Amino acid sequence: MRIEPFTIYIFYMPWENGGKNRPILVFMHNINDVSVYCITTKYEDKSEAVKRKYFKINDIANTGLIRQSYVDTITRYTIPVSLIDGKIPIGKLSNEDIKRFMEFLN
Repeated sequence: MRIEPFTIYIFYMPWENGGKNRPILVFMHNINDVSVYCITTKYEDKSEAVKRKYFKINDIANTGLIRQSYVDTITRYTIPVSLIDGKIPIGKLSNEDIKRFMEFLN
């Protein structure tokens, strides 16, 4: 299965003392690596500085997500293609959200 930009997968994201399954947004990929951003529902309790780095997904319908969600653009992660290849995406960003997201990053 081909990995498409702006698709959303559930992926185990490890961190120092553990990790958890969470939605990720594929941003771009090459033959070996995939660049992704984490998606979160946690927004209200964040500082204004952090909130400015969170992109609000307006069109939740096709994403496979069930609650209002945000793309956390603070850190873009690079993971091996082999860890996603063969997984089935849960959804994708709408064309309007893709356009807004690219403007947000710029």
